Amino acid sequence: MNRQTLRLACIIAGSCLCLGVAASRALRAQSAPPQQKETNVSHRASGPFDVKLIPQIPEQAVADSGVNRFLSDKQFHGDLEATSKGQMLGYGDPAKGSAVYVAIERVSGTLGGRTGTFALQHAGTITRQGQQLSITVVPDSGTGQLAGLAGSMSIQIDKGKHSYTFDYTLPAAP
Repeated sequence: MNRQTLRLACIIAGSCLCLGVAASRALRAQSAPPQQKETNVSHRASGPFDVKLIPQIPEQAVADSGVNRFLSDKQFHGDLEATSKGQMLGYGDPAKGSAVYVAIERVSGTLGGRTGTFALQHAGTITRQGQQLSITVVPDSGTGQLAGLAGSMSIQIDKGKHSYTFDYTLPAAP
């Protein structure tokens, strides 16, 4: 078989394969029951929270790096009635004008009347120009009635008092 004949055979075989796959998909689509699209509903929760940071004694290698580690213990009130436990790593000195932190916490309680758990991921940066903070729900971390939870949280601190605003979506209740 020469190259042109082989090339032509490959093109024909590929075309047949594509047509076969397309026909198979079309047949399955005709026989499959219609799929219902899951509807997510947007919500906003807010309220105060109490936080306790517990410094951890670093290992020597960590201490030499300047990275600090904390355990966090929170109690949320308001639209989110929950507790959370987490860990935070931080670097820098806010008194000098800059620092960063990352954290993960697991929240357990009731959100908008639905009970379960979920995890939050934090990433924060402080500079002389201001601060940036991103707190998001870890994908697929919701359990119980909070399965399917997605969203982001903001934190406000005024005169030492902490509060949150939590924009989130959940699948519509059955």
